[in-house]
Amino acid sequence: MRIVIWHGYLLGGTGSNVYTRSLARAWQRLGHEVTVVCQEPRPELFDLGGATVVRPDIGDVLPVFVLDRYEGVEARLLPDLTVEQREDFVARNAAAIRELPRPDVLLTNHVLLGAPVGAATGLPFAVKAHGSELEFAMRGNADLCAWARESLASARLVVAGSEHIRTVLDEVPGPGAYSDRVRVTPPGVDVDALVPAEREPALTALLEQCRQDPPNPPDHHDERRPDAGNAERLGELLATAEPTVVYVGKLSEEKGVALLLRAVSRLKARAVIVGFGPARAQLVALAEELGCSDRVLFTGPLEHRHLAHLWPLARVSVVPSIFPEAFGMVAAEAASCGCPPLVARHSGLAEIAEGLAAEYPPACRHLAAFDTGDVDDLTGKLGELLDLPRSRWLELSAAARQAAEARWSWQRVAGEILAAMSDAGNDSV
Repeated sequence: MRIVIWHGYLLGGTGSNVYTRSLARAWQRLGHEVTVVCQEPRPELFDLGGATVVRPDIGDVLPVFVLDRYEGVEARLLPDLTVEQREDFVARNAAAIRELPRPDVLLTNHVLLGAPVGAATGLPFAVKAHGSELEFAMRGNADLCAWARESLASARLVVAGSEHIRTVLDEVPGPGAYSDRVRVTPPGVDVDALVPAEREPALTALLEQCRQDPPNPPDHHDERRPDAGNAERLGELLATAEPTVVYVGKLSEEKGVALLLRAVSRLKARAVIVGFGPARAQLVALAEELGCSDRVLFTGPLEHRHLAHLWPLARVSVVPSIFPEAFGMVAAEAASCGCPPLVARHSGLAEIAEGLAAEYPPACRHLAAFDTGDVDDLTGKLGELLDLPRSRWLELSAAARQAAEARWSWQRVAGEILAAMSDAGNDSV
């Protein structure tokens, strides 16, 4: 089957980028011919399973939901664009898709601008709603919500990653002709690549991956690449068996990393903070203010080739977000590595917690989530997890892995999306 995935952004770092490349790889491995249409300038850095990457010329402006720096284009918030700029972006991307051999399946990412791009191609298409566009760009913007409803009416299928996102679709763009075509299919995890491992082999492999990172000198620092010297710094921090807590995600206020740092400062544990974003300097300063900077290591962003070895070295992976999340992919990925996640109990993260709790021993089910924004509850739950006897922690680790295999494998997710498109009446499938 010939499949085209349209994604307006890059392939590294944030959730929708990881989703895109992982789904492409899963479909490619299932024997399909996949083309990814995106703005990634260095696709050779990512494992797409052999999928082809096409980078359309979008001009000088890239519409975004959260301001970031992008190579070669000016990132501008979607609500700040003129109608003409939005339409130009849609037209350029739709033209690039029409120039490809006609796909059997076209999947576009993000309600905006994925649904307008799909509609402009004139092809049958599905849309994956991710959440960032709904919360950061569309909520409260009547013009964008109306455009979304109109565009979604043409979609054969709307894929929501959680029941939370289905609810947000009803709240933000509002009910429309598309509403009965929404299907909930969670994002996936590469359960073959992300597996539990023993401490010494995992540490050796992590440090080797860090040594292979390209140079990133301080005087020309690229925030989208791993920090220089990670091999030495991680090797020193992880030299002993002291309990380790990991955070993976964007370093921005709504992700709640400050909450995690406050909890870590009260506990006998060290933390590895993985990611990039506008709040990094403030978070580094906060760790110093809290007196725990010697136990907290910021690495910059890491790829799955690193994380596959970092998560098995951690006792807990925390997702402390204080803002609604579409799902919680990093929590599911940590679970696949046998690293029990502790997530804020809200939005799509609550659905992750429910999946974990269903597999956990009854006495530990409360350790899947904490009350959102509550540093005392986070500290208490984190302390309980860190203090678990080795035998009980191993039970929890195995249960987390079981939850990932049973609910969130990419092979299962990729198959479910194609099946849903077929059920939705896509006459090309």
